[in-house]
Amino acid sequence: MLTLQPCSQEDSVAKVQCFHGATDIIRGTIRAKVVTVDWTHILLYSLAATNLQGGYRMPVNMIVCCKQVPDPEVPPAVFKVVNNKMTWPAEVKPVIGQYEEFALEAALMIKDKVGGKITVLSLGNKFVRDVIKKALAVGGDELILLEDEAFEDGDSWSTANALAMAIKKIGEYDIIFCGRQSSDWDAGQTGLGIAELLQIPAVTLARKVEVTDGKAWVEQVIPDGYRSVEVTLPALITVTSELGVLRYAALKGIMAAAKKQPVIWKPADIDLEASQVGAAGRRSKLEKLFQPVKEAKCEIIEGETPAEAGVNLAVRLREAKLL
Repeated sequence: MLTLQPCSQEDSVAKVQCFHGATDIIRGTIRAKVVTVDWTHILLYSLAATNLQGGYRMPVNMIVCCKQVPDPEVPPAVFKVVNNKMTWPAEVKPVIGQYEEFALEAALMIKDKVGGKITVLSLGNKFVRDVIKKALAVGGDELILLEDEAFEDGDSWSTANALAMAIKKIGEYDIIFCGRQSSDWDAGQTGLGIAELLQIPAVTLARKVEVTDGKAWVEQVIPDGYRSVEVTLPALITVTSELGVLRYAALKGIMAAAKKQPVIWKPADIDLEASQVGAAGRRSKLEKLFQPVKEAKCEIIEGETPAEAGVNLAVRLREAKLL
């Protein structure tokens, strides 16, 4: 803790108020209307003074779980089921899931307001670097990829378990952000699974998040509006679309992201065996994956006159028990 004691210093022109503690926080000299100031000390003084007034908020360590998925905006007809697996043509490009982008924007908003660090965590295999590095381009500080063939085809349990183990290895964190659900399977289970495994509270469907005094204030979406929820940190928060879209990456951020290399972890790096992750670590079994077959049948109801056609239509609807 820093103790500040006021003192005064005079020269022939003006009086400069300063503070001395373990080291000088600000030191200025004024002569002939020229001021020589150590701006590093000014910054330290500003932070210390604001903190003493109760207005300074400590930076927040955040982890954002992101997922690389096929572009959900492409027509559903291009996806095919082959051997109980979903396939798509090469022209369908991967993207960061839309709900994960909302989660990333929530973290960036907090970083803008109170400062902090954003670690982006993603699990999968064969990541397209230009796609997943978007998280760095918009303002993420570090990118950790759980990248290995063993991580493929997992269920919500094996995914949540691997991510939780990675978060334990990362260490200190205040908030874990996840999307409310992924853009491919839409299960909405992984985030809550992580919170359960880490034994921390979770708040779902957040449309606004603010942090102060070691707590998060969340506006949680409910069917007829929203409610305000207070949660003590550390906590996990899932984010919904009402929070707002992810900001665009500035050129400076894109260039900085190009120079950063992600950290790559294999199952052994997070103290797991290959048999505990991905398809081998599943606790649910996918019995059948199929695309619904939609059949349409059109019947033309005729008549000699419009009135007769109307009567025939009414009779036909009654026979079909639709009237």
